[in-house]
Parts: sequence; structure tokens; C-alpha cells
Amino acid sequence: MISTGLSRRHLLGLTAGAGVAAALAACGSSGPGDATATYWSLSGPPGEQARQAAVDRFNKANPDTTIAPQFFQNDPFKQKIKAAIGAGDAPTMIWGWGGGTLKSYVEAGQVEDLTDWFTQNAEVKNKLFPTSFGAATVNGKIWAMPHETVQPILLYWNKKVFEQVKAEPPQSWGDIMALVPKFNAAGIAPFALGGQSRWTNMMWLELLLDRIAGSEVFDRVFAGEAGAWSDPAVLDMLGKVQQLITENGFINGFSSITADSNADQALLYTGKAAMMVHGSWSYGIQEAQGGDFVKSGGLGYMNFPPVEGGKGDPSNQVGNPGHYLSISSKATPEAKEVAKKFFSTVLLDDAEQNEWITSGNVPIIQGSDKLYDTSPKGQFLKFCYDTSVNAKVFAQSWDQALSPTAATTLLENIAKLFQNQISPQQWVDNMNAVIGK
Repeated sequence: MISTGLSRRHLLGLTAGAGVAAALAACGSSGPGDATATYWSLSGPPGEQARQAAVDRFNKANPDTTIAPQFFQNDPFKQKIKAAIGAGDAPTMIWGWGGGTLKSYVEAGQVEDLTDWFTQNAEVKNKLFPTSFGAATVNGKIWAMPHETVQPILLYWNKKVFEQVKAEPPQSWGDIMALVPKFNAAGIAPFALGGQSRWTNMMWLELLLDRIAGSEVFDRVFAGEAGAWSDPAVLDMLGKVQQLITENGFINGFSSITADSNADQALLYTGKAAMMVHGSWSYGIQEAQGGDFVKSGGLGYMNFPPVEGGKGDPSNQVGNPGHYLSISSKATPEAKEVAKKFFSTVLLDDAEQNEWITSGNVPIIQGSDKLYDTSPKGQFLKFCYDTSVNAKVFAQSWDQALSPTAATTLLENIAKLFQNQISPQQWVDNMNAVIGK
């Protein structure tokens, strides 16, 4: 994955090197001895640079206090933070993705309830995308500060290929299914898909279920309601996906194509596939690796279209509604106050926003679009901004929203579904079995 965009999938795909392993062995949870507050997060560009810069600005503006950051690659971070929280020795500020992992922290009493603080600091809350708070909320209370960037899932298409077959971008699910035989007849795969990675398949399920039924079905799953996957809309969604597979909607051999290698992206910009469902980070990848494809205006992008008769609002989005910072409930009162001041100052300033815009990302702050004019990606960033801020619901990716146990089962069963190894009903039964686990 290129370093010009902060892809959630890039973060999840990082691996630990020997140097990081040695650093983990050497560092403790408290950081430097003179630190007033500590902050653990992920290493690597562009995120580490933006996070370090924010800490540096805060420390310079507040010489009587010190935030000490430590950065880890993805897997070591997950292991280290889990062990530290379990031992009651967490850093003051805990970086994360919200959702299911945050819920486990809440249930263990390890993070601070920020509901009253946001009420008292309404100017902070009002600067953030309202849709970013869903993944920060557990049992009606806010447990984390949304920050950094927002990454919606979009439908991309190759304009040159569409012109070649004299087709128009799909405006409905029916249009998608009508385009499938048209592109197949022209020797072009309707959709690129890095199916070996599994989470790429998941995006199809997330968007289709939302367009068919709205966000309510998955909300019941997230809430732990027994049998929530048995909603008829789920079987409808699964049936539509399998129909798309059966009718050769995806490129042949999709189950052996990986997203981490960007092989799915290459299929789109080389014209071997006409369309692709992917995250907003895809734009930067195609721009960097696709020659003049993006620069020449060859890339189209849009929200996923509605399903005929569906209840879901077409403005709804899924993906990464934000990244999140929680405060350890075990931190000292002084450290907690430093963290809250950090939340309300540098994480909202123009310098923070420009750090993310420069790397091709949409800051999670309302009004950040005024800064896009200086970016060569300005038009795309504005589209993603409008899509995100105007979404009636911005749902978190399922494998982040669910518990680790349920997320593992989800990805396993998605792979089986796309290989026609299980029926839609078996998929539902398997997923119902891990609700609340």
C-alpha cells in the first residue's frame, strides 16, 4: 500500500520487524519518567508523522506538561495494548478503531466515560462529523474522541471502458445486474475483486444490506440481540451476492487475488475490469500506480446505488467513520486533564487537518473542506467530505464493529459464501451462533 493515503487496510496489514520487537521489549507503559500523559499509537507513514507533529505542537504550547508518545506496528500494538489494559497499566491515551474492541474496554471498566465532557465542551463535539460518534458510543454513552480521518466505501468505474461498450454508470442494483452480461460479452470483467483478502468481499455485504434494510439490522447484531442475523433482509442480501457471483459479476479467479498487493486496483486502471467497490484510499493508489489513468480523467466514483424497493437511505455510508482516542480510567486525574486538553486543541487545528489533507485524506472535522483547494486531490476529497458529512448513517466496517471472535467467524463465512461452499441460510446460522461472543 502506498504511503500517500492512510488506508485502514494498510494499518491492519502491517507486520512486526525485529527492531520493533526489540523496542517493545524495552519500553514500558508509562513512557519517559517526566511524562504527564502517555499516548500509544501506530507507526508508519503518514499517520506516525501526523501524530508526532500533533504531540510536538501540544508540548510546545504547554511547556508545563508533557505528552510522551510511543508508536508500534499494527500487530505488536494490538498485543501490547491488550496486555497493558488487562494489567491496569494502560497509557493515558489509547488509540483504536472504536466498535467492538472499544466495547470490550468499556465492559471491563478500563476507559473513561466522556459523555459529560462532550456535553460541557459542545464546541469540540460540534466540530466533528456527527456520524463519527457511532463507533465511539457504547450503551448510549461516548467513550472515545473521534479524530484523524474518515474513509467511505465507494463504487469506482473506468470511464474509458464504459465508453468502449457505450454504457452508463449504474444508478440501481438492477443497473448493476444489467451491466454484468454486457461487460462479459465484451471480454471485460464487470467487477475487480481481491477476494483472497476477504474484507473486500465484506464491503459488498455491508453496502447491500444497508441499501435493502437500512442500518437497523446490523445495529441489532452489534447490540447483541439473539438471532439478529435472521432478518429476511439478510437472506435477500446474501442471495443477491451469490447471484452476482453465479452470473460472473467478478473477475475469474477473484478468490486468489489479494488486495494488499493492489492487484484488484490494477485490474480497474488497466481496463481489465469495468468497476470496483473499494475504500476512499483506492483513489491515491490508482493515482500513484495507474500512470495517467486518474490524471487523464479516466476514474469515475460514486456512492453505491440503491436497491429497488430497499428501505436504506442512499446517502448512508459504511467504512471507517473515524479513528478513536480513549482515556484510560486508571490514569491519574492530572493525566486525564492533559489528554482532554489535547483533544480540544491541537487535534482540531488547521495544522492537524493539513497533515491529513496533504496525504490525500479527509479530516474528520466539519469545515475542513475549505482547505482542499490547495490539494491536487481537492475534487475527490470534497466528494468524500460531502459523502461523509451528509450521510444519514455512517456504519463502521463489520469486522471492526464486532468482537474479535465474531469478526473472525464473519470473515471465514464470507469466504465460504463467495466460494458457494455454504448456503445463505447456513451463513445466517453460523453468524447467529457468535452474536454477543
